[in-house]
Amino acid sequence: MKYVVTGGAGFIGSHIAEFLSHKHEVVILDNLSTGKRENIGFLLDMENVAFVEGSITDATLLHDVFQNAEGIFHQAAIPSVPRSIENPAATNEANVTGTLHVLIAAKDCGVKKVVYASSSSVYGDTPTLPKVESMPPNPKSPYAVSKLAGEYYCRVFSEVYGLETVSLRYFNVFGPRQDPMSQYAAVIPRFITRILDGKPPVIFGDGKQTRDFTYVKDVVQANVKAMQSNASGVFNVAYNQRINLLELADLIMEYTGIRVRPVHEAARPGDIKDSLADISAARKAFGYSPDYTVKTGLQETIEWFRAQ
Repeated sequence: MKYVVTGGAGFIGSHIAEFLSHKHEVVILDNLSTGKRENIGFLLDMENVAFVEGSITDATLLHDVFQNAEGIFHQAAIPSVPRSIENPAATNEANVTGTLHVLIAAKDCGVKKVVYASSSSVYGDTPTLPKVESMPPNPKSPYAVSKLAGEYYCRVFSEVYGLETVSLRYFNVFGPRQDPMSQYAAVIPRFITRILDGKPPVIFGDGKQTRDFTYVKDVVQANVKAMQSNASGVFNVAYNQRINLLELADLIMEYTGIRVRPVHEAARPGDIKDSLADISAARKAFGYSPDYTVKTGLQETIEWFRAQ
């Protein structure tokens, strides 16, 4: 079968493309604004993998790329809360307008299903834990608003046009190929690379904020199972346990054998205090069950960064 991975040169998208490449025809679409060619270089020698450089806001290009595709894994986005606060218009253009173009092209090309990368940020900072899909959304940043808008578009395209859609709310994904150099980098690659360099990890706030960290290979599993199932709607994708950032930094230091004292900076606007997912809906709908703990995922991730 032919599958298209938008944002396929990015962190999560490249892992999805790699998994699919073992059995299917894969087209990777990415404008390389946050994705990297080196994330997929090893795939491009394969006859069943193609790379198209372009944007999801280019409707004509999407119609060309989506021809004869069975499904679309829609990962392309500007994936940053701080960046969305600095430039909400750019986030809206990529994440909302881009998603709308993807859905229109999928409908017009007769694509069977779109699996959309949403975000746990749509829940906001409501104190109720764990987060359940039936909770009212409470977005606290332009990024969160953009992801929620994408979910609504997916639902409407299912109801109005009959396009099958699944929206996966990712919780703090980490793993190999995640970029530690961006000023908007996620916490785990930033902590790992600083500690490996003998530098103190920087914690925004007191470090007692908790996250439900999810290893990237479990996110791939969720995407593929959702695509291959009859499931539709919105589902959490997470590990289903939480850890605070002080504990996280300590674990990384334990696994690297390098001890440095973390430094603290002011908490960032838009950051939430605590995060924990209920994943029972995804387990019931398409058999999602994490294969990796935070500890086993961290060990693989640290080894990858060491090798770099």
